Amino acid sequence: MGVNKQESGDQVEAAAARVPGARLSDEQVSVAQVAEAKARAARLLLAFRHGNQVAYDALVAEFGTDEPTTDLISALCWIANEGVRKAYLPEAGDRVLRHMARRADFGDRSVLTEDGTGPDAAELLEAVAAGNVTEVQDIVRRTPDTTFLLGKFVLAFAMLLPDVPAPVLREVVAELREA
Repeated sequence: MGVNKQESGDQVEAAAARVPGARLSDEQVSVAQVAEAKARAARLLLAFRHGNQVAYDALVAEFGTDEPTTDLISALCWIANEGVRKAYLPEAGDRVLRHMARRADFGDRSVLTEDGTGPDAAELLEAVAAGNVTEVQDIVRRTPDTTFLLGKFVLAFAMLLPDVPAPVLREVVAELREA
């Protein structure tokens, strides 16, 4: 997309000109449509950046795409994420993307990121340590996207791993592989 309505409209018209029989008028590419497209792209990139697989899949599904197009969208998200990551500090990049997502006036414009995902991994660790299966299930159920929660849980486990004696760790790994 271009930087402004005219540039974006020109690019869309140029793309349409390459398709036989396709032609877009100025009315078809409005400021609102450009803002909506940018907002959708920002939401998609936020979901991608934060590993929110549920939100990412839902946003990609809104485009109703086939598998090759989905792969292309993922590759473009990866490239865009690298650009944002190199241009901004993490919190600044997220602020820019959230601002873009809010600029369009349509539907739900939010994407859950790590700071808004629900239960903390500490709650999950405590429930697991206590052997409270019901609490673990409840924590997982009330978390909109378990990607973040499980990622933090794995990080916490990795932090504890150096304190686990090697023979115990080998025993646990062997038991897991047999299960």
